[in-house]
Formats: sequence, structure tokens, C-alpha cells
Amino acid sequence: MPFVETMTPRERVMNALAGKPVDRPPVCNPTNVATVELMDMVDAPFPDACRDGELNARLAATGYTELGFDCIMPVFTIIQESSALGCDMQWEVKDNWPTVRMNNPIWSGPDDIHMPKDFLTHPDNVCVLDALRILKKEYGDEVAVIGKAMGPWTLAYHVFGVEKFLLMSIDDPGMTMLCLDRLKEISVAFSLAQIEAGADALTFPDHATGDLVSGEYYRRFLLEIHKEMRERIPCPLILHICGQTLDRLDYIAQSGMACFHFDSKNNPAEAMKIASGRIRLVGNLNNPELLYSRGPEEVRAAVNECMAAGVDMISPECAIPLATKLENLIEIPRAVKDWCRDHYA
Repeated sequence: MPFVETMTPRERVMNALAGKPVDRPPVCNPTNVATVELMDMVDAPFPDACRDGELNARLAATGYTELGFDCIMPVFTIIQESSALGCDMQWEVKDNWPTVRMNNPIWSGPDDIHMPKDFLTHPDNVCVLDALRILKKEYGDEVAVIGKAMGPWTLAYHVFGVEKFLLMSIDDPGMTMLCLDRLKEISVAFSLAQIEAGADALTFPDHATGDLVSGEYYRRFLLEIHKEMRERIPCPLILHICGQTLDRLDYIAQSGMACFHFDSKNNPAEAMKIASGRIRLVGNLNNPELLYSRGPEEVRAAVNECMAAGVDMISPECAIPLATKLENLIEIPRAVKDWCRDHYA
């Protein structure tokens, strides 16, 4: 019999995150698939779409309405919480990412860490919460709506500066753990607010990347915290860590997270072997060399490799370049469906 889809996109994503059967692997967006072309299409440009809930929702919805992905992700950046904490921000222009100016850290150590009284009512966090409410009301019955809350390691980079925090982790592991223990409360607070606003699941970026720290660092500093996050945040969590992560994937699989969003620097078949059914994987289509620089034929080949490896959900490896061509993004769900028709019939 020919392949027939039997699930809504929301059912497909939520089943995949829970390790339940799906009609086909979902095409997911744990980070961001907004582009300048999509901004122009719906008149919702950066940086305004990162700071206004209605514009944010309008742009985020294009991941479903225009690209055909199975979920919607309205949190385009990794800096909303950091802005609300008081970090020095550079909001940039339409074709560039807002960033934290990390050469001007706001805190020096654990005694400085606190959550401002207006943290959840700060405009840059309200933007996310408003967008989630809008998207849940308009699309929530049919599409998975995914939020995003930064983990404590990522927050530490922003509030202390990358170099200072990494030196702290070497010179004073105890102080480092105390910082992470206090920062995690910020992660939990924003996570719970997003769930209340309508998020079905959350991406949880915690950038202990393979380019900066070892797998042993992940075990020592983050594994127990991530287990705790899984217990305290009542929705599926998609852990995101960039770079080479096969050396820590066994630990990540012990975290209890629903899913791990992995980078193209990791072979999908090897990653699936290590995960071994203990955690779902989503990824890992390359951004700069594939989605930005190549064409639909090469995108299809990469999708087919992930499908053949059994990757649970197909997605770009991270937030895509803002100038990525729409034809390459549209090719992702098209290639997944064609693969299923060829292999599931």
C-alpha cells in the first residue's frame, strides 16, 4: 500500500518526543528557521520581530505555513533572558542576529546572581510569552508550538563572559557549580512561564560545546543539573549543544531529556548508535555548507542520510543563516515525505 500520513503535525512531533510510534519522522525546528525572505514576506523584520510578540508570532508561523515544518518555534535568539537580566545588548539590523556584548559582563561571581523582580515582565521576555499565546491559540490544535529557555551554562557565558567563566571552571570548580546552581533557577522560571503561555515542548540550549569543553566537563558540571531540569520542567525538553558531541552523548542519553538536537559535525549513524533508544535525536543538516551554500539536490541527499540512519526528527543543525534560500528549506519536508513513500510502501 502507498504511504499515507495519518497524524497531525502536532501529534507527530509529540509522539516522536515521547518515543511513541509516528507515521513518519517529523520535520522539526528546535532553534530558528526565520530568513530575511520570510521577514519580507510577512513584514516582520529583525530586530522588531525579536521584541514584539505579534510580529514574532507572524514570522514564526511561516515555518509551518510557508516551509511545511511540523512545529513552530517563535524564539529566534538565545538572548531574551540575558536582555531581561540586564546584559549589554546589540540588537543589530534585519539581516543580522541580535547579540550580547560579552566584553561587558554584568556579574563577577555567584553572589551577584539574582533574578530581577521584573524578569518575567521585561518586554523582551514578554515578547516570547505573547508570541506563544498567539501561536497556541491559532495553531496549537494542529502544530507543535516549541519554546526555548537557556540553560545555566549558556546564561553563564552571557552574564560573566565566555573567557572568564571558562577560566572559573578550571580555577574554581566549586564556585562554578554554585554559579550554575543559582543560574538554573532563571532557566526554570522562564521555562514554566513559557509552558503556561502555551509551549508544548522547550528547546533547552546549554552551550557546553565540543569546541570549548570536553565530554567530561559535561558529566562533571551539567549532567545532574540536566536531570534536575527534566524533573522540574513539566514538558518534553530538547537539549541543544553545538559542535562535536559524540564524546558526551552517552552522558546526555542519561539525562532524561526527551531529545538531543545535534550538530552536523557528528555522524548521524554513529550518534544513533550511541543514543541507542535512550534519547531521541533531532538534526543534523549542515547550515553554512549545505542549507546556505548548496541546492535542493544536496539537501535531499543529506536528508536521506539522516533518514537512513534512523534519526528521529529531521532539522537544521542550529539557527539557520538569515540569507538561506527558501527552496532549500522547503526541500527538507519534501525529501522526508518522498523517502517515506519509497521506503514505507
